[in-house]
This record gives sequence, C-alpha cells and structure tokens, in this order.
Amino acid sequence: MSSQAAAPVALGDGLVEAQRLHWREHASEATLRRDGRRWTLWTVGVLVSFGAPAVVLLALNPLLFPVALILVAHAWLICRLQAGRAVTSVLALAPRQKAAPGPDAVALGLLGDLLGHEDRELMQRTGMATQRGRLGVWLLGERGALLIWPGGRRIFSFCVRVGEGDDLPAADRVAHLLLALREDEQGFATVANLGFSGAVWRCRVRMKPRQRQALNAARAAAREMRVT
Repeated sequence: MSSQAAAPVALGDGLVEAQRLHWREHASEATLRRDGRRWTLWTVGVLVSFGAPAVVLLALNPLLFPVALILVAHAWLICRLQAGRAVTSVLALAPRQKAAPGPDAVALGLLGDLLGHEDRELMQRTGMATQRGRLGVWLLGERGALLIWPGGRRIFSFCVRVGEGDDLPAADRVAHLLLALREDEQGFATVANLGFSGAVWRCRVRMKPRQRQALNAARAAAREMRVT
C-alpha cells in the first residue's frame, strides 16, 4: 500500500474528493464484495502458483523436500506480508494515559469527545477509534482505516491520510478521518485506497495486543450486523 489517498473533506452533501474522483466507481456493498472476491482469488493464485510446483517436486523425488518447503514458505511469506502491511498502514494512537502533555494530549481529548462512552473507553485502552457504519464496523488510525465486514469474517484495509497534516497531532488526524467517515461513508471508501482484503485472523496475528482488543470489539459488533 505504497500510495495513500488524501483524507476526504466533508461538504454538506458528501465529500469533495469523492465528487472530484468521478472516474472511480463509487464504493458500495457490491463493489466491496467484488473486491473481496478478487483478493481471495489472488491469495488462492499465490498458494497454487507455489504449492503446485512443490507437490510436483515431491512426487518426482522426495529428496527435493527442502526445495518444495522453500516454495511453500515463499507463498506463506507473501500472504503474511500483505496482511502485515494492512495492519501497519493503520498506525494506532498511543493510549491516552501515555500521551505526552501539550497538543497531543489536547487533541486526544477532543477525539474522545467525538466518541460514545464505550468507544471512548476502547480508544483509551487501545488507541484506535471505532465507528459503526452501513458497510460494517470501522477501526481508524492515523493513516488509514480497517473495515470489518458484517458477520465479522472479512476485513478490508484502506490507506488514507490527512492532506498537509503531517504536523498535526496524531489524534487530530484520526478525528479528521472520523468526521469524514461520518459525513459520507461510501464517499470515504471511494476516496481511500483499498490495500488488502482477507480473513480477519490474518490481520489479527500481525497486531499488537492492544490493537487486538480493538479488533475483537469491532469484530463482535460486526457479527451482530446482518450479512447482506
């Protein structure tokens, strides 16, 4: 996910960037479902591309097991790296109790004011902001967002950043993304760059313990949503 879309700016009737990117297909449940299938096919393609030669080598000569193992390990590494990049693209905030005094602490407090009681407590523990939407449950970080699909089995990773916001406190960047998401969820998903889609567990194993708490809470909420 080397490229990152600029953070959307809200208008009264949607997001400016979503309107400007008229050549992009507007994100919806159907487009995300299609993109998820494409990522699944890509993953299967990687496994088959390296797994099939490994099986052939073993069939030809069991002594070639080390070479076959290398091929299988290569496929596993590619899939692991993709999930790892999906996680690292969403940089979590430091928990509030560890925030340094000054602008960072003030920004983190303002972000907490945007959240409900339970979400505020979760943000304090994990440093990640959550938002329930029509497309699923979102986890927001400094440079991106994770979307847990209804049912809690699939996750999408989106890269997005606040334009000219490198000097902003981390919490301000998250708050900016949160407000844009609330203004126009589908526009937000349209502007952001989809960098990964796959099973939730693939991202979970690459997360830090406190990030997993946020993911577990979001996944539990996503399981309560009706799968369309």
